Amino acid sequence: MTETVVTITLLVPLAAIITCYRRIPNPFVFATLVSGIAINGIFGGLPGLYASVGGCVLAFGLMFILHLFGAMGAGDVKLFAAIGAVIGAHLVLPNFLVVVLTGGVLAMISIIRSGRVITTMNRVLQILVGLLPGWNMPKFAVPTDRSHTIPYGVAITVGSIISIAIFRV
Repeated sequence: MTETVVTITLLVPLAAIITCYRRIPNPFVFATLVSGIAINGIFGGLPGLYASVGGCVLAFGLMFILHLFGAMGAGDVKLFAAIGAVIGAHLVLPNFLVVVLTGGVLAMISIIRSGRVITTMNRVLQILVGLLPGWNMPKFAVPTDRSHTIPYGVAITVGSIISIAIFRV
């Protein structure tokens, strides 16, 4: 229960900051990481500490793979790793799935709101074709108008809060 309070206390203001400034402040990430390791170590002993560090490593690995493909920024990787330290290794995969679904919902809202559904679906098709053997993966430039992108840190924070509500409470 303590992890839930700490996580929500740190993530709600962070979601607002990410939305406004499109940056993930390192002090928030560091506070989340340290809080997660400390709380799990204090209340769970050595097994809690291992679960916390394992959650951090697993969460980092999952997001780093996406970062290598250009789908996530480094701040998103650090943020999810810190959340992994709070929730522990056993909840990283369910949390990851909820975060991915939350990101998909936010992306669809953004696409519909910007009126770029056809363009986006065309690009998704190009990416899927690029996955086929013998085809090249297309490279798309990041739009200069950032209103056509979503800050994935918001999906991570909102998805993690939803995940904690489902799996922890």
